[in-house]
Amino acid sequence: MVYTSRINVLVKKIIQETPLIKRFLLSPINKAALPSFSGGSHITTFIQSSGLNLQRSYSLCGNPSETQLYQIAIKKQAHSNGGSLYWHNEVKEGFKLQISYPKNYFPLSFKAKHHVFFAAGIGITPFIPMMLDLQSNGKSFELHYAAKSKIDCAFYKRINVLFPSNIYFYFSNEGKRMLPEIMQDQLIGTHVYFCGPQSLIKQFTKKAIDYGYPKTSIHFELFSSQPKLDAKPFEVELHKSGQTFYIPKNQSLLKVLLEAGIKVPFSCQVGRCGTCAIEVLSGEIDHQDYFLSDKEKKDQKTILPCVSRCKSSKLILDY
Repeated sequence: MVYTSRINVLVKKIIQETPLIKRFLLSPINKAALPSFSGGSHITTFIQSSGLNLQRSYSLCGNPSETQLYQIAIKKQAHSNGGSLYWHNEVKEGFKLQISYPKNYFPLSFKAKHHVFFAAGIGITPFIPMMLDLQSNGKSFELHYAAKSKIDCAFYKRINVLFPSNIYFYFSNEGKRMLPEIMQDQLIGTHVYFCGPQSLIKQFTKKAIDYGYPKTSIHFELFSSQPKLDAKPFEVELHKSGQTFYIPKNQSLLKVLLEAGIKVPFSCQVGRCGTCAIEVLSGEIDHQDYFLSDKEKKDQKTILPCVSRCKSSKLILDY
């Protein structure tokens, strides 16, 4: 892992935000204060218990000016791989764990004249500290937030108290939908931000481009990669060692390399940060990342093994 050190924390308080979402307040064990962070930052949590080794990333949703506590919110997922279920069912107040230092792959653009946030469900979490940052600096913003109902809307009361204006809710049980057309007729210099299901991010990103937003004015956050439905297995050869590996259709190249003891630096695991980039000597890459430019993808010289795969039968990596 690229994180060189970790912070020991304990769960100071747990708040049930909605029937499926809990907020966890984390306080430092051995430090007087936690490292400062900016809006859009996340931490990775590390839990080791009874043979269980969980590593999950969550957006920080507290006030960036508060250094005595970190706050994260976690939704209990029906098809969890263990992360959200463990947090909801096993983690109690007083529970000790380790976390990474904050990282930010979803920062605010301070070149923007106006910021428009689009959140769905638990996707609201990074926007709270981002809006607090903007509010403290007197910057212009608005929030559009979709949820199933008011009961299922995390931080509903808190948002209304903190940000009494330019906040718009869309509850599907009331027949209200958050539509991408909201992005039309915004001021020149507006930046848009998306966080929620991948289907929403893809839809709104495409529409933003159709409406003429420059790619540099479009921002989104991902914490999980969507499996490629038509993924095929392929072979990888490491040029420097001569080792070869079989990559099954249901595993990433990065995971196979790590499990084989190959030390590949990584961080986000969703194709956003570029930390795991590896040079490719031969083979056709099936790019699935959001980091490389169109030109870099066309050049077929670099792969992000956390998400990208192979269109041909074999890749040879300069590794």
